[in-house]
Amino acid sequence: MMAASLLRRDKRSTAAHLKADLKRTDNSSGLRQLRELLDNVLHPERGSEPEALEWCKSLLAGGDGFDEFCRTVRSYDNATLCGLVWTANFVAYRCRTCGISPCMSLCAECFNNGDHTGHDFNMFRSQAGGACDCGDGNVMRESGFCSRHRLQTGENVPSVPLDLLLMSEMVLPRFIISIIQYLRDGYTEPESAADRDLQKVLQQLDLHISFLEELTKMGGAMRTVLTKILTNQQIFKELSMGQEESVYAKSNYEKYLSALKSSGLVSVEEKGAGAGASDTPAGAGALGLLGAAASLEDSSKEEDQDGLQGVGQRKRVKLSSSSKDPSIMDTLKHKCFLEELLFWTIKYEFPQKMVTFLLNMLPDQDYKITFTKTFVQHYAFIMKTLMKSHESDTMSNRIVHISVQLFSNEELARHVTEECQLLDIMVTVLLYMMESCLIKSQLQDEENNRHVVVNCGEALLKNNTYWPLVSDFINILSHQSVAKRFLEDHSLLLLWMSFVSFFQGMNLNKRELSEHVEFESQTYYAAFAAELEACAQPMWGLLTHCKVKETHEYTRTVVRYCLETLQMWFDAIGFVDEPALHQLTFHLPLHRYYAMFLSKGVKCQGLDLDSLLPDQEMLMKIMVHPLQIQASLSEIHSNMWVRNGLQIKGQAMTYVQSHFCNSMIDPDIYLLQVCASRLDPDYFISSVFERFKVVDLLTMASQHQNAVLDSEQERPMLEGALTFLVILSSLRVHLGMSDDEILRAEIVSQLCMNDRTHSSLLDLIPENPNPKSGVVPGSCSFEEMLAAVADFKAPVFEPGGSMQQGMYTPKAEVWEKEFDPIMVILRTVYRRDVQSAMDRYGAFLKQSGVHTGNPWPPYKERTPLHPCYKGLVRLLHCKTLHIVIFTLLYKIWMDHQNMSEHVLCMVLYLIELGLDNPVQDNQVEEEPCIEEHCHDSWFPGTSLLSNLHHVINFVRVRVPETAPEVERKRARERERETPASTSSESSSFGQSSRRLTGNWRENLREAQVFSLVAERRRKFQEIINRSNHEASQAVRPKSSSSRWLPPGSPPQLVTEILEIGESMLSLLVKLHQKLSGKQNSLSLSWLAEVDPAHHAHGDGLTAIERVLAKAAARSRHSKRCLQEICGQVCPPIPLKKNSPGDKKSMDKEERRQRARERQQKLLAEFASRQKSFMETAMDVESPETDSVMDMGSAEALDSEVLYDCVICGQSGPSTEDRPTGLVVLLQASSVLGHRCRSDTPKRLPTTDEEHISPEDTCGATHDVRLSLMQRYFKDSSCLQSVSIGWVGGVYVQTCGHTLHIDCHKSYMESLRNDQVLQGFSVDKGEFTCPLCRQFANSVLPCRPGRGMETGAWHTPSNKSMSTLVKEVEDLQEQLGIFPAESNLSKEMESVIKDIKNTTQKKYMDYGKNPGSPDNDFLFMYSVARTNLELELVHRGGNLCSGGASAAAKRSCLNQLFHVLAMHMRLYSIDSAYNPWTRLTQSTQSRDNEYCGDERPEVPMLFRDVPSLLIIFILTMPQPLRKEHFTCVVKVLYSLQYTQALAALSVRFSPEERLVWSNTGAAKKVLQNTPNSDKSWESLLGHVISELTKAKDVYGTNSEETLVLSSSVWSPQSIEFSLQQFCLPFLRLSCLLQHHLYGDSLPGCLVEEEFSLLAGCLGLAGSAQSSAACLEWNISAFDLISQWCSEVIALSDTPSQQSVSLLGQDPQWAAPRLLHLPDNYNTIFQFYHRKSCTSCGKTPKDPALCLVCGAFVCLKGHCCKQQGVCECVLHSQHCGAATGIFLLINASVIIIIRGHRFCLWGSVYLDAHGEEDRDLRRGKPLYLCEERYRVLEQQWVSHTFDHINKRWGPHYNGL
Repeated sequence: MMAASLLRRDKRSTAAHLKADLKRTDNSSGLRQLRELLDNVLHPERGSEPEALEWCKSLLAGGDGFDEFCRTVRSYDNATLCGLVWTANFVAYRCRTCGISPCMSLCAECFNNGDHTGHDFNMFRSQAGGACDCGDGNVMRESGFCSRHRLQTGENVPSVPLDLLLMSEMVLPRFIISIIQYLRDGYTEPESAADRDLQKVLQQLDLHISFLEELTKMGGAMRTVLTKILTNQQIFKELSMGQEESVYAKSNYEKYLSALKSSGLVSVEEKGAGAGASDTPAGAGALGLLGAAASLEDSSKEEDQDGLQGVGQRKRVKLSSSSKDPSIMDTLKHKCFLEELLFWTIKYEFPQKMVTFLLNMLPDQDYKITFTKTFVQHYAFIMKTLMKSHESDTMSNRIVHISVQLFSNEELARHVTEECQLLDIMVTVLLYMMESCLIKSQLQDEENNRHVVVNCGEALLKNNTYWPLVSDFINILSHQSVAKRFLEDHSLLLLWMSFVSFFQGMNLNKRELSEHVEFESQTYYAAFAAELEACAQPMWGLLTHCKVKETHEYTRTVVRYCLETLQMWFDAIGFVDEPALHQLTFHLPLHRYYAMFLSKGVKCQGLDLDSLLPDQEMLMKIMVHPLQIQASLSEIHSNMWVRNGLQIKGQAMTYVQSHFCNSMIDPDIYLLQVCASRLDPDYFISSVFERFKVVDLLTMASQHQNAVLDSEQERPMLEGALTFLVILSSLRVHLGMSDDEILRAEIVSQLCMNDRTHSSLLDLIPENPNPKSGVVPGSCSFEEMLAAVADFKAPVFEPGGSMQQGMYTPKAEVWEKEFDPIMVILRTVYRRDVQSAMDRYGAFLKQSGVHTGNPWPPYKERTPLHPCYKGLVRLLHCKTLHIVIFTLLYKIWMDHQNMSEHVLCMVLYLIELGLDNPVQDNQVEEEPCIEEHCHDSWFPGTSLLSNLHHVINFVRVRVPETAPEVERKRARERERETPASTSSESSSFGQSSRRLTGNWRENLREAQVFSLVAERRRKFQEIINRSNHEASQAVRPKSSSSRWLPPGSPPQLVTEILEIGESMLSLLVKLHQKLSGKQNSLSLSWLAEVDPAHHAHGDGLTAIERVLAKAAARSRHSKRCLQEICGQVCPPIPLKKNSPGDKKSMDKEERRQRARERQQKLLAEFASRQKSFMETAMDVESPETDSVMDMGSAEALDSEVLYDCVICGQSGPSTEDRPTGLVVLLQASSVLGHRCRSDTPKRLPTTDEEHISPEDTCGATHDVRLSLMQRYFKDSSCLQSVSIGWVGGVYVQTCGHTLHIDCHKSYMESLRNDQVLQGFSVDKGEFTCPLCRQFANSVLPCRPGRGMETGAWHTPSNKSMSTLVKEVEDLQEQLGIFPAESNLSKEMESVIKDIKNTTQKKYMDYGKNPGSPDNDFLFMYSVARTNLELELVHRGGNLCSGGASAAAKRSCLNQLFHVLAMHMRLYSIDSAYNPWTRLTQSTQSRDNEYCGDERPEVPMLFRDVPSLLIIFILTMPQPLRKEHFTCVVKVLYSLQYTQALAALSVRFSPEERLVWSNTGAAKKVLQNTPNSDKSWESLLGHVISELTKAKDVYGTNSEETLVLSSSVWSPQSIEFSLQQFCLPFLRLSCLLQHHLYGDSLPGCLVEEEFSLLAGCLGLAGSAQSSAACLEWNISAFDLISQWCSEVIALSDTPSQQSVSLLGQDPQWAAPRLLHLPDNYNTIFQFYHRKSCTSCGKTPKDPALCLVCGAFVCLKGHCCKQQGVCECVLHSQHCGAATGIFLLINASVIIIIRGHRFCLWGSVYLDAHGEEDRDLRRGKPLYLCEERYRVLEQQWVSHTFDHINKRWGPHYNGL
């Protein structure tokens, strides 16, 4: 009852009254009233209405206005943090110099108010949202705080008065519970409502939550109150259940419980006892877990089996309960508002508003801690919701938005780890998540495999749903204190290892052997991403904390668990000793964990490697899978997996790609290096060749059978095996290189492949993926290292218009000393990059004159090995390898098939590595005692040095019966020849040779390389027996040869004995002879002076010489043998041409070489053809020659011009029936209209104060002028007194090629039928020139007949001026003759139609009655004017450069003039109004004209003289004699000159006018000679005296003129002004004369331009004065008086306003784009938040017009008009369909041209000369002047269409 009465009262007074009540000591009545009021206002069933909100606001304010209350509360804000929360797409900053956590971010305001000069910062667009960390010392260094948050504001803020927030504390709990009740009510389970609309519920709550958000922004005082309420358990208890009597509250609470249940969660009470301990927020989970863990360690083996019972089905049975405690997964108990609010936030899938509210509260410390604990407590529930969600992407972003704020803070993360078992929860939740998508692994033993892996096809992995959880995990592991806890907790480590093992062997590939796979699965993306994110990144995170000696225990623990888990994995997949055939997985995270921790332990913690390694048997197992990957890489590149589709290549590339390589291939190779250094080298080498399937190839026989490879795969596989061995023995990344050396090697290898931009280098250098590490680990920064190895090439501009970025290129000494082909091979994703590096290396050698041929990869010295890995050298010193090397050298020498240059190169590399790394244990003396080494007949010892000169005489081989060896043997037997006795063996066998003689047959049995396989088995057996295992289980009895023999292979194999008699050294010498093609290429003297250092660069010869020189230098014995060999040189074996196989393998290099030469030849030929074409068509070299276009044709007078048709290739004249046309592009242009008076371009506004005034442009001025005329004068006369086309004029340009018009039509037809997607629209008549491919859209017909008015038309005549004036008048009287209807005239009409369609209607209709002939007439002659003016602009605004302008050569003005003239002859000028008479006769004054309605004509002095010139020329019969042209120019010059005098006189001060008028009068009287009309003084005086009679001419603008005339006018300055005023007219006339009559345009200095042009035009003048050029045909003074009288006559009529038309200056500066600020940030900060002028919103994609500075929305639907978006609209309005826009958010420029658009590129580059499209990198950008000039130049010259290639239609959508 009482509530009702309260409700009726005024809100403010009620609030004040209640507040007073509540302040009393006994406030029970107040409390009761308030409660009733709130019950009523916030009644849940009333929904959320604005009224309730108003009540709450009033109550909080307690009688004051709410805004005032806000201000008061703000004044008590004690927060020292910024804490501004933002959502996705917000632009924020990150400074790596100031950040402690890698996730640190700042809002723009705090960033700009802090000092970050010289820091490594970038701007970024937030993806998930974030919050500003300014003021938070846990996340960033204090030096980076902004000026506002640097002061610890907390101290000096007064304490909050008690009663200020009293009402808030009372009202807000009710407000919050009402929100919660609403959320409970609105929630429906997905099952019950198919279309459950959570959004609707949230929309209704929108206002309420916004109100909460508003409260949080009131500052610290209010946040404290909110925190109290949100975390108070008592209030929650009272309100959550609802009061006893309320039925609603009860049912509402029931809903909440059922929501909990349906989420798979139980509230703790229902579970009964056990987990009720209320002090640990996560229940008793952790204790249970530790108990479980204890049992885990003992029973890890059983547990594993136990958890794998049901693997027969696709899904795996859940892990047994011992692995984790259920309470983590499904217990939740809400004890305060905050907890339940978070619960509903999760249930509703993280609505943005709720997230922002929860985050806005974070600056409050108490809240932060409670909220973090609550978040952790709900972690499992978050994961479950995420997995069910349909919008998992959005949800992931919102989760991370929250968690990154909580877990980046080390203090907080440690606190939660200790109190809430954060780590246990995270690992458990991750495990639980992955368990949902496990399948049985098929690796190795498919039937009995007990291992389970994740299924990469599941949505969970495909959509990366796990990333929020993993990224949180990585984030907390970056804190040392947390990571240490993790590493100390063994049970957790074990859990984690079992998590990692889920990924071990996922995404298994099986090689398709029969047919191509039907469906290429793309699961490998998911697999690689999962291994990188879920396994590798946490691993790198942990590794950062294992860097110092103190932490070596952690490393040992991890290594131990890795080995245990690996052992379990081997057992589970049933692995014995051989990998399964045709299977490949790239994912071995367990191996990689093991490898990386080993490497770290040895490198940083000084651990002893052997103490971390398992026994030999385990090492053999560990080696198998990584080796399998290396062999498979070769198989993939040899096209053996081609039936598996492209995706398998994708996997091979991703595996080595820069973001993955240091988590994948690097650890794998390191692990293999470790195994190689500890296992028996013979075993290892034979394993390698067996895995690479090339064992059969390694025989001395010339033919062999390979059971597993086709012959074309043999060579790449052999190359692969040898390259792998070279990489294995020479790579030092984990074996002793320092971080700086690694970084240097990485940069060098990338730069050698290609020049790179700075950002692509950063991207390509594999960084340690843990985000904390900054860019690259190590002491030396990336920048210093880059500067040391590379030179910067500034961004250049190529004439073709392709824009280069700033590039880095290797310094010369890098090529000389540091180029390492092995590193390049390891790091290339595409094989072509290796070739590219070699080509660049070759080019460098050629250029520096070191070597001219095709160089071989240089050999690079290696850094010394870390002592732990010395065993690796034994690989190079084992007999197996030496046998292989010997065999290969022999095979190459004998030209066996499938050998290649690369094989030899790698063999030499291996020998050289062996020579450079001598074996340590038994230093080989000079004369080794051989006795004990004699058990093996190939080589006496293991040292490569001593084996080099060991001669091998006989080898037993198995060959097919058909082989040449068998033939030879038969021939020998026919000749009854016994095999040569062994006595001829060379001395190097020492005494042993005698022992061998007797039974060499038996000895040779071991001399087959075939024993590779057997050898490997034997070693394996030994090792296994040594480890006391029952051998039966380990070795499957397979005979060594049967596997390699295909059943029933056609020719039978027989055993043959080959006589060899060579040592490796002698083979090398023979190869040298063979390569050089000389018999004694190595003379004896050669050895004496050799120095290995000389041979660093070169081809195969150099490489062999280098190896021999090293051998000779290292051992006297070798030197002696070499001398012997060189002494008795034998001829090289000629290339055999017998077998087709050899022809086929004609060296690939040679074929390549030939192909290259052919290509070179073709290119050269093409270039010369192109050059000659350019010379003829474009007339490049010589501007004076007679090309079609250059109209100075000096041909015989009457010869017709011949045109070549570029389509049919015929040459002939253009005729009426079959006209020829020029290929032209018509485009509307407003470039002229954007010209201004001043030379400095306008500045782009970047503050609210700056503006651009559009009024002073040429276009605007002409518009004003025309409309002023039309107000006072006769319309038809106005339309002949000016030109239009400054804005939207039609510009015609051509590429200079001609074609028959009928050919063109059929060409267009064929284009129309061509379905290929073109960049242009054929329907609009667009095409590309068939010859030069330039864009065009019309054809301009060439008129038949001579090209030029020559001969008679040219001869000067001696007729007097008056005669010529009369002749001109007569010519004008002739009526237009309608041309006969012909193909030519039709084409001319159609081109006129094209011209009219090119521009918009509004740019053609300026008359009062649109479509009238006057209008058409104006448009036509304006087209001519536009083209002349534009050509002038292209020539630089004057004619000083003379005729050699590129624009002139491509000009089609002559043809255009004829087309326009033909069209304009249809209009004749009414003789009564013909301006010619008024220019040349003094007519009696027609006063009566001005009475009545009839408006006067435009006075002559107001008319635009160039327009008159063009009108006269176009309307007179063509061709026009030159004398008549000159006459017209002379007459018009007088008018122009008089206008100049009048304009000048207006600028004088009254005193000056008086003086000059008197001077002039005096001169006139004084001279009174015929010449006074040629002196400007007298003429000026006359003009002034005449115009003084008119009222307003001098009267009105005295104030302005005073400003102008602050300097006194001297005769020189007057003469200069007059010349400048007349110059535009002279230039135009001269240009016109050049095009019509082919007169050349001589160049000159700027000062001489006037006199030169006057001379060209035949104005008989001397250089002294402009007046001297005048030629009057009647009295000058009469004529001037007459012209002035037309102006005077206006005096008392309404038209007198128009006298302002007198002083128009005809000069304009060149068109310029806006002046842009140097730093892009200036533009970005001002415009990216600016709201759109038309719709008031902030546009999503704001853009700026660079011509006029307009701010427009790109693609914005808000500003669409008739379906056309704003950018397109603006381009039509501002540039007549050409628009240049800078996209603010992308920093790039787009060009809109008509219906097409293209991305032009950016004019802003960063410090390294690169663009930053879409501001992805966010580095500071600076204006690149050159690029901006090029853009401006393309705009002015209208060449966008020609230079930019990538155009697409925009469909009005921009």
